Amino acid sequence: MGVSMSITYAELGDLKEGSYVVIDGEPCRVVEVSKAKTGKHGSAKVHIVAISLFTGARKTLVGPADQRVEVPIIEKRVGQVTAVLPDAVQIMDLETYETFEVEKPSDPDMASKLAPGKEVEYWVVMGKRMLVRVRE
Repeated sequence: MGVSMSITYAELGDLKEGSYVVIDGEPCRVVEVSKAKTGKHGSAKVHIVAISLFTGARKTLVGPADQRVEVPIIEKRVGQVTAVLPDAVQIMDLETYETFEVEKPSDPDMASKLAPGKEVEYWVVMGKRMLVRVRE
């Protein structure tokens, strides 16, 4: 099963806190949404603040409420840790048995729970994989 570039579209005005959006080609999680009504004939402006899923960078997007924006399709999958390397984690998908490496999470709490045999939840977002949590 190949990793697909999966995105869909939404209108800027439909996004809410906690939803996801693509800004500058990066999948981001929306953390703040504010709307400003404009004059009689103008459309409402929407101001979005989002955090990149992969870099943690803060991004903003401002535009009319009816502007079409890209929304990443997030594939949530489960894998098992097969090895913990100095800066990566080797995981085997429990459905496809495919093995791959992902970057070790920067969160020390999560990194400390990683061990061979542990089950993890990972997401496939726009062709990249990221570790989301260690299942207890």
